[in-house]
Amino acid sequence: MKDTKMNQPDTCPTDEKGIGFFERYLTVWVGLCIVAGILLGKIAPGIAKSLDGMAIYVNDAPVISIPIAICLFFMMYPIMVKIDFGEVVKAGKAIRPVGLTLFINWAIKPFTMYAIASFFLGTLFLGFIGPDAVDYVKAPLGSNLEVGATYGAGEVVLVEGVKMLEVPLWRSYLAGCILLGIAPCTAMVLVWGFLAKGNDGHTLVMVAINSLTMLVLYGVLGGFLLGVGQLPVPWQALLLSIGVYVALPLLAGYVSRKWLIATKGESWFHEKFLHFLTPVTITALLATLVLLFSFKGETIVENPLTILWIAIPLTIQTLVIFALGYGISKAMGFTYESAAPTAMIGASNHFEVAIATATMLYGLSSGAALATVVGVLIEVPLMLGLVKFCLKTKDWFPAESSDNGELQEPSLVSN
Repeated sequence: MKDTKMNQPDTCPTDEKGIGFFERYLTVWVGLCIVAGILLGKIAPGIAKSLDGMAIYVNDAPVISIPIAICLFFMMYPIMVKIDFGEVVKAGKAIRPVGLTLFINWAIKPFTMYAIASFFLGTLFLGFIGPDAVDYVKAPLGSNLEVGATYGAGEVVLVEGVKMLEVPLWRSYLAGCILLGIAPCTAMVLVWGFLAKGNDGHTLVMVAINSLTMLVLYGVLGGFLLGVGQLPVPWQALLLSIGVYVALPLLAGYVSRKWLIATKGESWFHEKFLHFLTPVTITALLATLVLLFSFKGETIVENPLTILWIAIPLTIQTLVIFALGYGISKAMGFTYESAAPTAMIGASNHFEVAIATATMLYGLSSGAALATVVGVLIEVPLMLGLVKFCLKTKDWFPAESSDNGELQEPSLVSN
């Protein structure tokens, strides 16, 4: 096993109190970005629009916004470079918790998100959102649809000379929720597991496995559920999204990690390089949000409850998945150190990937992109509340032992 002092900064990107300055006040920063974005959209609407216009086009449709792609790469790279994929081999020692985590993340969570979001956005809140309200999203990548053609629940129209797809607004919000539901967390969950005094070894294994599993299942489940929601996207769009926003930073992180450790040593990598990267992800995320809200500011000002209508199903989904993971862990006799991260990995979302994919598939100004940002807004306070719940219910679970088929990291769980 590697020296735990070497691993500690890598697994727990936090300050002495357990959570970094940026992470601790992430909800505050997101709130400020909402205000800044709205003001930018009102005062200088041409700036963000010009930046978003710097894009790679396919069939007259903007596919990749270059400034956003750069921001999103720097959002993802610091996460990927922290992953030690050598930890994946230890998963064999933790068959039950790893298996349960994968089952909840990929066989349950995407479908409960679809069901909950569809009910609230498409039925319960439809009158508030507006049954006739529409959204204009990017025309599907790889399709050569004529103006007036139908695609899923939408119709191809020209907006300022660009082919766009006019879809019901609530379905656009639903698409964003779906993209959140199929993106298990691989970043902030390291913080949540650390604060809850869970098994950091198990969390590390799941971060690596989820990152690899997303390369396959994110596109498969995304294409299926978006199609069921009548907002289908062609496979090449999802594959390109996965390649740009998951595979590319994953490869860059893996290669640079190996090279830096080989040339500079582990101490320098963990103590210097990772410390330098700590604020990069959040900074890139916030820059993206300012641009996003500069487009959606008018919608929010006209109907400030929009965020609430999206936040309610997302909150319920988080609580349902957490309760499911925590309850099944208890029923299966897991120790608390494995139960806490198992429940939290499923409950939290990889909102960086969701935002990136929504932006790429539907556009920075789409309702889908806005829905993924609401996921950021509720993530931190909600997960901190669940951390406190876990700590208060620690005695629900049996004491940790070395013969229960779970991954053991004694020195990392004694925090």
